[in-house]
Amino acid sequence: MRAIFLSLFFLPLLATAEVIETDLLIVGGNESACAAAVQAARLGVKKIVLVNDIDWLGGQFSAEGVGCLDEWTTVNGKRGGFPRSGLFLEMVQRIRAHNSAKYGKANPGNAYCGTETIEPKAAAKIFGNWLFDAGFEGALTYEFKIKPHLLAVVHHFEPVKVSTKDGRVSAVTFRPTDPSEKEDLTVHAKLTIDASDWGDVIRLSGAKYGAGPDLRSRFNEPSAPETFDDAGAQEMNPISWCVVLRESGGKDATIAAPASYDARSFSSLDKTPPWVDSDMSEGIYAKSGWSIYTHRRLVDRWHNGFAPGTEATFLNWPVQDYPTCQLPQRVVDALEKSEPGASKKNIVNLTPAQRRIIFADAKAHTLGLLHHLQTKVHDRVGDFPQSFRYMQLTNEFGTTDKLPPKPYVREGLRLEAMSMLSENDIRAATREPKWAKVMLTDSILGFQFNIDFHPTRRKFLDGDPRGPWHYVQTPSRGWHTDTDRATFPLRGLVPVEMNGLLGAGKNIGVSSVVQSALRLHNQMMLIGQASATLAWMSLRNAVPPREIASAMPKVREIQQHLVRGHGGPGVLIWPWHDVFTDDLHFEAANLLVTRRIWQPDADSVFFQPAKIVTRGELACLLARLHRATPKAKEWPQEKARRFTDVPADSPQRDGIEAMIAWGNFGTQQPTFTPERPTTWGTLHRWLTTLDLPANAGLAAADRKDLPLARAECAQHLWRVLQLTGERAETLEPKN
Repeated sequence: MRAIFLSLFFLPLLATAEVIETDLLIVGGNESACAAAVQAARLGVKKIVLVNDIDWLGGQFSAEGVGCLDEWTTVNGKRGGFPRSGLFLEMVQRIRAHNSAKYGKANPGNAYCGTETIEPKAAAKIFGNWLFDAGFEGALTYEFKIKPHLLAVVHHFEPVKVSTKDGRVSAVTFRPTDPSEKEDLTVHAKLTIDASDWGDVIRLSGAKYGAGPDLRSRFNEPSAPETFDDAGAQEMNPISWCVVLRESGGKDATIAAPASYDARSFSSLDKTPPWVDSDMSEGIYAKSGWSIYTHRRLVDRWHNGFAPGTEATFLNWPVQDYPTCQLPQRVVDALEKSEPGASKKNIVNLTPAQRRIIFADAKAHTLGLLHHLQTKVHDRVGDFPQSFRYMQLTNEFGTTDKLPPKPYVREGLRLEAMSMLSENDIRAATREPKWAKVMLTDSILGFQFNIDFHPTRRKFLDGDPRGPWHYVQTPSRGWHTDTDRATFPLRGLVPVEMNGLLGAGKNIGVSSVVQSALRLHNQMMLIGQASATLAWMSLRNAVPPREIASAMPKVREIQQHLVRGHGGPGVLIWPWHDVFTDDLHFEAANLLVTRRIWQPDADSVFFQPAKIVTRGELACLLARLHRATPKAKEWPQEKARRFTDVPADSPQRDGIEAMIAWGNFGTQQPTFTPERPTTWGTLHRWLTTLDLPANAGLAAADRKDLPLARAECAQHLWRVLQLTGERAETLEPKN
């Protein structure tokens, strides 16, 4: 019997070889795959099949055990949360509701790394219920023939073959991971989204992709190597097997040392504070709260006054990171036994069975870390209630080793897409993020995070690959390289060649360096949401995704659907820090800026909705708005100098002069007073003079003298553009 896990219910499938026909196939069960499934269902895709290789849904939130949500950014020198939007915001709301119901507090963790935490089993149930609420269920094969609107989740299958026809992915064949199931599953789909952990559908399809470091010659990135050395193309952001722990009621919970354990491998823990007494009231990343224990605490019962037995934390510390290159000899031998040359392959290019060889050693390494904390570190610091000696591995995963069913995957396959984002596009010049060097008009999400590589290599302490090792951080691959606030393009989801296939999760058009900054919970969910929106439009219009991603009117439609949300919060496609999904100007502030009509202040990531618009600002806005309409006139050829208070080198001069030239503004005064504040009446007069539609209420006697704030201005300009329509526009080249 094949298990289908959704909202804790199970349905049997047929025990014969299966072939399924569907509109959209989503491969993977992580947070990106789930977001894609929910978005596609809400948009009205009639038949969707999501195939997952394990029971649990939710990826980083659940199966990978990363229950402290990493979403911070820096603003005004302080670390705080990046603005939440889209299906990620909806998931956070569900998580907070769960925690409130269980603990009476929405954020019970008091963690060093983030304000929001969720226990893994709870996260899996929340994701399962989320898909159930969207209409998904387990299903018998024959139901695909008689149900017109079937949405189904199938568990315990991993892709082993991809069929293509005329340069298009037509079907994916899956092999069961459950030993009791003998039959393969083949899914024929009009369109496939690959949100799997390692991009197996992309790899098996023959679509172009990258894995491991990009050489400097590819993108000319400062952090890229000139040539490969002994680590070669295997060097990746490491995997980590997280450890989730709960208090044991004061009982000694020390685990046995794994066979590969050597105390020297974990010597960095001997100088690190294992625990500090902090409620993190100073805010995330406050130095006084830094310790192994508080780093990713899930439930802080000591400071919150919760019942005994509820205290929980999880470990995701650099010393437990497991590099995927320079492998221990025992792993090399096992891989070579499975296939000659396998030990030299990048983990992306291994089979699922070969990856499990690496996973087994990574698990042993992380259990060695726990044993070290419970013995050597405990002996060093003494006895206290929060000692790791009195913390036990949780039973919630249902695994024999009590570890999460999956490793934390930081880097995987990278799709060779229509547009590739590189380090030079997003790298910051200072520690305070501003706008990235490249801000793309086909943006589908705004993001910012450090270029964040955990240790990517290992050093064998005795010079013998059969012995203990310690992690090594490559100098150019660290976790303190800042990025600016950036955008990710729709074209980054579309293969440069293969049809019928879209990327999601980490399988997208970025360099290895950028992937280290674009891999968090929130980013991955928004990637899935965008990929599903593109899939929906492709299926609706019966045209390949590449045609949509190449046509600006269709790109604009995709963006509007994302910003509006469709059944949930809209997506922040431009990374403003102070524009929120329930703001009335949310749509306008996102869509005007991607059209280059609203141009942000170069030195500020704030929209400043209450700030009063000046005459100079409004003139430039209206000039750019006019240029975006079908009535657009060419920029004046002659550089007039009408106003003595608008210098020749003023960035506002062209906009002011153009607006005056294009409208019947009559005789002008020698000064324009560009810094003078505008009113509602000003906006009405100028729109009318430019022959653009203006709301009559702007000129009403009781309103015409009201100061014109940025939020109000954006809403009115967006209304004008919707009424007039937009002239044809092309995408800027970004390859």
